This record gives sequence, structure tokens and C-alpha cells, in this order.
Amino acid sequence: MRTRPNYLGGLAGFVWLAVVLVPVYYVVVTSLRNQRGFYDANPLSVPAPPTFSAYELVLRNDFWRYFANSVVVTLATVAIAVAVALMAAYYVVRGTTWFSRFTYRGYLLGLAIPIQATIIPVYYLITRAQLYDTLLAIILPSVAFAIPLSVIILANFLRDVPNELFESMRVDGAGDWRMLFSLVLPMIRPAVVTVAVYDGLNVWNGFLFPLILTQSPDQRVLPLALWSFQGQFRVNIPAVLAAVVLSTLPVLALYVLGRRQLVSGLTAGFGK
Repeated sequence: MRTRPNYLGGLAGFVWLAVVLVPVYYVVVTSLRNQRGFYDANPLSVPAPPTFSAYELVLRNDFWRYFANSVVVTLATVAIAVAVALMAAYYVVRGTTWFSRFTYRGYLLGLAIPIQATIIPVYYLITRAQLYDTLLAIILPSVAFAIPLSVIILANFLRDVPNELFESMRVDGAGDWRMLFSLVLPMIRPAVVTVAVYDGLNVWNGFLFPLILTQSPDQRVLPLALWSFQGQFRVNIPAVLAAVVLSTLPVLALYVLGRRQLVSGLTAGFGK
């Protein structure tokens, strides 16, 4: 049967695309202007000629130190959160005791606690542990808040693994660790990638914990550095937007590399 084109839906799609792309275009072209060109030229015109002076200014002002701090915090948080969440999901799904069911409800309760409500207790614990103004002060609470949702996503995927596979491996003498890494991990790899990308994006863009739990420039991560760039460069908008573009490139690369697994993980349960 021949279907009529959905002109209204197509128009809404183009409007949505313009709303998303115009700000991105503005940020990129503005970062390629000098300070005089920012005030004199049309904001949406292509700079003639484009200049990388704003990028040179950003790279000369400790950008790579902040970038390295963000990479360390993000990689450490994602690695710890995914490893702990995978083992916890295996326990709550394969466990048969009341404690495994109680543990899963505890992770569900973790989703209901907003980060803002825990700032004072987290600050107190970090200072008592003498971790204030260190990268570990950002990593530990970030891991804690990443685990509940990660466990729930991985547990839902793990429940779809046929029980016969576990029983056959158990008959062959496999223990829990071997089943976890030889059976579970390969079969729920899209879910693991989805959780890793989601947690990585949240930590990379995280602002509250770095703002509250660090102070010195040596421990500053990129979101906090972008905020400080506004004061450091004051009226130099092209330099601030150049820093925004540079900080976005790793996130864009992560999305491109994990896009297929991410989409597969997000849509795996829609057909049930």
C-alpha cells in the first residue's frame, strides 16, 4: 500500500536539526575568528580568513594539564564503575538468597538520591579522608553515583542470558569468575559499552564534584577550566569557544567509536 509523505514530520525534523546545528556552527566559526572579527563580522558568516589564534592562546594556558586530569578521572571512574557494576549485576541475577534481592533494591534506591542532596556528606567524608583537592576526591563519588544505574542496565541484559548456558558451564566445572568473563561479558558486550559511554559522558562533563572537592589549578578538570577561562580571557569569546571545541573532541571521538554498540545496547529491549 502506498503511503503519503509526512510533510509535517519532515518539517519538524528540519526545524529540530536547525535548532541543534546552528549553535554548533556558531561555536565553531566564532572560534576561528580573532577578537576584532568577533565584534565586526556577521555572527553566522564564515570568517575570512579563518585564524587559529584563539586555539593557540588556549593551548598556551595549561589546556593539556586540564585535559590530562579529565582523561585520568574519566578512565578511572569508568573502569571502576563498570567492573563493580558487572560483578554486582552477576550477583543480583544469579544469586538465590534474600541478600541478593535486598542488594538489588538498594541499587534501585540509589537512583532516587540526587547528587545535590549529598554534597555536604560527600564533602565531609572527603575532607576526613584527607582526599580534598585530589583527583581521587572526584573519582570516588563519581563511581558511587555511576554504579546504581549501571547495575540495573547490566542486570536487565544479564537476565536474558539462557540459564542452560550457565548450567552447561557449571557441569564442565566452571566457577563464577570463569562464567562471568567467558560467558556473561561477551554476551552482554553492547550493554557494557553502553554503560561505559554513558558513564564516561557524565564524568567528562561533570562540574559539581570538581567545583566542590578541588581548589588548586593543578587538580582542575576541563569543565571547571572552561568556567575559569571566562574570567581568564574575560572578553575574548573566540578563545573561550575554542576551549569548548577542544574539550568536545574527545567526547565526539568516543561517540563515533562506540556508536554502533551504544545504539545496539539502547535498542536491544525494544522488540520484546
